[in-house]
Order: sequence, then C-alpha cells, then structure tokens
Amino acid sequence: MSFARACALADVPADEALGVTVDRYDVAIARDGDEVFALQDLCSHAAVALSEGEVANCSIECWLHGSTFDLRTGKPLNFPATEPVATFPVEVRDGDVYVDVDTTLNGVTPS
Repeated sequence: MSFARACALADVPADEALGVTVDRYDVAIARDGDEVFALQDLCSHAAVALSEGEVANCSIECWLHGSTFDLRTGKPLNFPATEPVATFPVEVRDGDVYVDVDTTLNGVTPS
C-alpha cells in the first residue's frame, strides 16, 4: 500500500467532509465518531463534489440531488444515485490522515 498524507485530522469537521487532492484523485475525508473515511469526491449520479454535502450516521449526502452514500462501502443508500463511489484505505498517524488512492476497499475503479 502507498499511503500519502491527505490532511490534518483536526481539519476534518464533525458534520461535513473535507475535500482534498491526493495524488491524482479528489478525495472526500469524513469522520463518524472516531472513525475516518475516504471516498472519491465525486457523486456517481452527477459530477458533484460529495465533500460539499453533510455527513451524518456514517453517510455523506450529495447536496445537489440528495443521494446519500455509506462512508464504509461507498454504496448509495437512496436514489437517484444507483452506483457506488470508490472508497480508499485510511490511516491516522500522529494527528494526520493518510490515504492510499492506489487501492480501493470496495473494488470500484475511481474515475
């Protein structure tokens, strides 16, 4: 695995995601309690940044059409989105968030 620093953990808000670029991908970093998640920052329904949506109950909402995605699996939880978004491995080290964008946890190829 090839982890790269994405951001400081303190920069990730509790109720929304933080949009960052890691290598060649835009990534949304989100927290649910003590867990940290990384997913491609692009709704599978429309070319909209997921990091601009709200985070609640281990999901992130696309602000434009209201689809929500599970932070763990990237799967859409409601319409209009029907396709999952890529999720990436995350490590938290010394207060920083590291993401491996060369590997996906759910087998979805990032676009």
